[in-house]
Amino acid sequence: MGIYEDRVVPRLVDLCCGTKLLNPERTRTCAGLHGRVLEIGFGSGRNVPFYPEAVKSVSAVEPADRGWQLAAERVAASSIPVERSGLDGQRLPFADDSFDSALSTWTLCTIPDVEAALAEVRRVLVPGGTFHFVEHGLAPDANIVKWQHRLNPVQKALAGGCHLNRDIPGLVEGAGFEIREIDRYYQQDGPKPWGFLSLGVAVSA
Repeated sequence: MGIYEDRVVPRLVDLCCGTKLLNPERTRTCAGLHGRVLEIGFGSGRNVPFYPEAVKSVSAVEPADRGWQLAAERVAASSIPVERSGLDGQRLPFADDSFDSALSTWTLCTIPDVEAALAEVRRVLVPGGTFHFVEHGLAPDANIVKWQHRLNPVQKALAGGCHLNRDIPGLVEGAGFEIREIDRYYQQDGPKPWGFLSLGVAVSA
């Protein structure tokens, strides 16, 4: 990682994704997590206060040292053990069937080989394990999609490789998950190219 990606991007992500306006999405996405949990794209630990009591431990995958440093106070305050356990969601250092649930919040937009990462998440989940996600991505409206494609190169350059135009449900299903619940909607009071969300739960067969 370069200085910008390692030091600046984690702070930008923490600023943009740390707003209280996103707390309802975090609450809904974390609901139902249980047992041993894998969180990819842990970032600055903004999900930590939203883990349910049924969660026994969290293995956090986060490539940016600065992001992990920003998470220190939240991790220290958590009653649930949280351990930084990997740096790359595309190559998870865990055995098959290691986790009961997995969590991704505004992460799949950034991983370079997102198909490989989702395949890894499915590999390390127990059969029937749940994958909880909220992600921004490809909108259903042609005029918004046009702007997403136009803005995507700038977004990738400024936001650590973040894509505006990924088809999140299609990617999740393409990795072999069955989507059991999904809500797709525009965030209120936000720019639509950035604000179309897919919030759901998928099951590993």
